[in-house]
Amino acid sequence: MNEKFWKEKNVLVTGATGFVGSHIIKKLVSYGTDVIALVRSQDPRSYFYSEGLDKKVINAYGDLKDHDRICDIITRYEVETILHLGAQPIVGTAFVSPVETFRTNIEGTINILEGARKSPLVKQIVVASSDKAYGKSEKLPYTEDMPLMGSAPYEVSKSCADLISLSYAETYGMPITVTRFGNIYGPGDLNFSRIVPGAIKAALTNSVLNIRSDGKMIREYLYVEDVVNGYLMLAENIEKTKGEAFNFSSGERLKVMEVVEKIAKVMGKKIETKILNTAKNEIPEQYLSSEKVRKLLGWKAEYTFERGIEKTIPWYEKNIRSYKRRR
Repeated sequence: MNEKFWKEKNVLVTGATGFVGSHIIKKLVSYGTDVIALVRSQDPRSYFYSEGLDKKVINAYGDLKDHDRICDIITRYEVETILHLGAQPIVGTAFVSPVETFRTNIEGTINILEGARKSPLVKQIVVASSDKAYGKSEKLPYTEDMPLMGSAPYEVSKSCADLISLSYAETYGMPITVTRFGNIYGPGDLNFSRIVPGAIKAALTNSVLNIRSDGKMIREYLYVEDVVNGYLMLAENIEKTKGEAFNFSSGERLKVMEVVEKIAKVMGKKIETKILNTAKNEIPEQYLSSEKVRKLLGWKAEYTFERGIEKTIPWYEKNIRSYKRRR
């Protein structure tokens, strides 16, 4: 990474208190970046607070759905770079609350883009999409030239935000690039409905791990440090990446039960599972080709799944008890 690029740059990070956003902020703070963190709600258990990142950034309180507030933040803090990760990120929640998901993920993205469009200072915008934006496809791996055909609420919200971002780039000549990641894991993810933190928690607490799917769904899993590097690399090279979307993948394709088995092996524990098979509307098999970003920028995943899990477990060993006490 180009540390000089980020030094004393005014960078707005949305989704700042979330899992990936907080890791990006930690890296930027180490580079001497002036980070403006969009904070909607405060959870003392989150990585953002447990790592003391809130004390090292400007905390700009607001909601992505509040157009005027978003525009005010971008103007007031003379934002130069926007890393837009803020979203309603949970597939199950989107089924229950589709309207709120659409408002946050679609309208929230529009507000960010409009705020940036009205500011002459914004030079780089990276928008977080997802592999879910592609929807179901018989052809795999996904490549960036494939159509976005999300059908379930969460998928549609990401498809729309993705297309809208690229529309702004094309129509207004804005310096926007889009990321499409698969499943991300690492220290600080408190969404225990996800398979990696859920399996680690089950192992540490000797509890049963409920598997929402049939255990055979295939996904790729990318360690959070590789993800952070991807975001920063796209922004640093915006002249090459603007107006384009980029897939990021590890190349390791694992069934859900294989993930559980690998985590159990690394931890030296047995994880008892219960197959619920309730995730019938989720896409059964998803994985991405990251050839485009590899050829253009030289990005590649540095962490194997086992190595990433080895780096992830200590955080949960340290924090799982405090998490349970604060619930």
